[in-house]
Amino acid sequence: MSISKPLLRLGPTVAAAAALALMPAGPAAADGISVSTTGNTVSVSTTACTQINGHWGTASLLSGGQANFSQGRQVALSGTSSGQSAAWSNVGAGTYTVIVVCSNGSTAGTQSVVVSPTPSPSASPTASPSRGVMGGVGGGSKDYGTVTAVAGGTLVGAGVLGTVLYLRRRNTARPTHL
Repeated sequence: MSISKPLLRLGPTVAAAAALALMPAGPAAADGISVSTTGNTVSVSTTACTQINGHWGTASLLSGGQANFSQGRQVALSGTSSGQSAAWSNVGAGTYTVIVVCSNGSTAGTQSVVVSPTPSPSASPTASPSRGVMGGVGGGSKDYGTVTAVAGGTLVGAGVLGTVLYLRRRNTARPTHL
């Protein structure tokens, strides 16, 4: 069986593309730091810093127009020797630069991050059924606890027992005709 040369040349390219496709996607890492966003919270993590006098270092979040570390929103790093992190909440939409400086003065890394605007919640629901009534669970999903379940079971049991006794008594009180 003969394999053509163009197919042999294509093999390594396909293998490389498949390997890239299988690599996990995650937060982008640059210069020893990893920056991610969740809603309006920006987080940074690193393993580059060492603890000196009880401090790992400081991270700064710079917005547009801020040029150096001291102008940004600064947060102390926390963590362990296996990893340190910091986070900023209530960050408005825009492009920011995150800089991490370790307690020994070295820069662990610098990375840009984009915070997307969060949609504002609507004041009241506007959905209405086009035909009929909208169905749903309603109040039927509330968990009342063990005491309520036992009390309800007792009432159901008493009702069943009362019905059985009534029907039995009614059947024995009737005279039978042959």
